[in-house]
Amino acid sequence: MLRGPLLLAWMLAASGPVRAVSFSLTEAERAEAIRLGQGSVTRESIGGEWTISAGGAEVTALTPFHRLATLARQAAFRQALLKPRDIERAERENQGRLVLRATLRGGRADFARFLVPVLLVGVGEVRATFAQNERTALRQPDGRYLARCAYTFPTTALNPRGKVILVVRDQVGGAEVARVPLDLAAFR
Repeated sequence: MLRGPLLLAWMLAASGPVRAVSFSLTEAERAEAIRLGQGSVTRESIGGEWTISAGGAEVTALTPFHRLATLARQAAFRQALLKPRDIERAERENQGRLVLRATLRGGRADFARFLVPVLLVGVGEVRATFAQNERTALRQPDGRYLARCAYTFPTTALNPRGKVILVVRDQVGGAEVARVPLDLAAFR
């Protein structure tokens, strides 16, 4: 009778820790982010885990880990040390928020001007606390336009191991411009 629960407990223990995004970094995560950022100067980018392409958009999640790794990378490019006050400032600025940078495509130069982002979480929505839409998108060789937008969401309603969907709609007509599923457990 105990064989089933014991087998399940052993499988869970053997599988290792369950990944989840960190909205506030531990000392070990902080050290890992700095090591990753400093070591990335010989590569084109830090890592691909933060960028998702889907639904006609490309979204980069700027987690506290990613932000710290980026700071360490920039310091390494300058051949400078990352100062403790820079680390503290980065953590303080990013605490309790998830920043998403979205590259969106549309048919007019001003298509992104009135876009409204939301995160679908279960049956509810989390509205952005900050939205910066590019007013005049860049014309692409194919005749379409490319806009770079930034959205900030509070993390209080987000499960660090959960899945959410970024939905960007046109405020005027309500048409959906992009729908990008995000697995928060895939990010660091």
